[in-house]
Amino acid sequence: MSLLNLKDVTLKFGGLTAVNKLSLSVEEGQVFALVGPNGAGKSTAFNLISRFYTPFSGSITFDGHDLLRLRPSQVPGLGIARTFQNIELFHQATVLQNLLVGRHRHRRTTMLEELLHLPRVRSEERANRLAVEEVIDFLDLQPYRDQRIAGLPYGVRKVVELGRALASKPRLLLLDEPASGLSVEETQNMRWWIDDIRRHMGITVLMVEHDMGLVGKVCDRVLALADGAKLAEGTPAEVQSHPAVIAAYLGTAAVSKGADAKGVRA
Repeated sequence: MSLLNLKDVTLKFGGLTAVNKLSLSVEEGQVFALVGPNGAGKSTAFNLISRFYTPFSGSITFDGHDLLRLRPSQVPGLGIARTFQNIELFHQATVLQNLLVGRHRHRRTTMLEELLHLPRVRSEERANRLAVEEVIDFLDLQPYRDQRIAGLPYGVRKVVELGRALASKPRLLLLDEPASGLSVEETQNMRWWIDDIRRHMGITVLMVEHDMGLVGKVCDRVLALADGAKLAEGTPAEVQSHPAVIAAYLGTAAVSKGADAKGVRA
């Protein structure tokens, strides 16, 4: 059984069909990418999985659990974490404090135990701090540990948001445009981290990304979307060379002229 399954998922906003009968399966241990032009429905698919939206029809399951029966606040408890196109951090808090937010799903203590600061609370705090320090070391965030988010460069903030997601120790990590706005060097670092997240942490990754160079280097499978519907699915090379994908980016004339698909950016 696949870890994540979407079957015939459709989402409408009034007369606009944002996602149209989308089906996909992500196997455990894969790095899977959704690509497509702006407005194709990629981030909308993430919002469906995260339960920010409820589909008009179709089903979404994660490890056999029906996600459509859950509230958005219950989704992280299954082991699903995500980042966002627009960085969503607590800007007046430090890097360490933001990463500790990612540990919230592991909280087991009661309000009374917290008020009395009982031994179980102290033990949980130590475990959370240890887990966060591991993430800080993994992402080379040591120089920024005690700095406020508001004073950090954009690229560092992107890494902090990735770190907060990793701090929850997910089984499935949703990365929404992880390389957006990053320099060439920062994008290369992101590539290495995604590889290590899959290989050494055993986390399955579903990502939305415009940088096809990054997609080609880290992904096992790619699904291309346009106008909310599936255009093609396969390996990065297969999807980039698919006539429907080339037409979606460059126009039908480009297909007849034999356009080089390697120049296509999602």
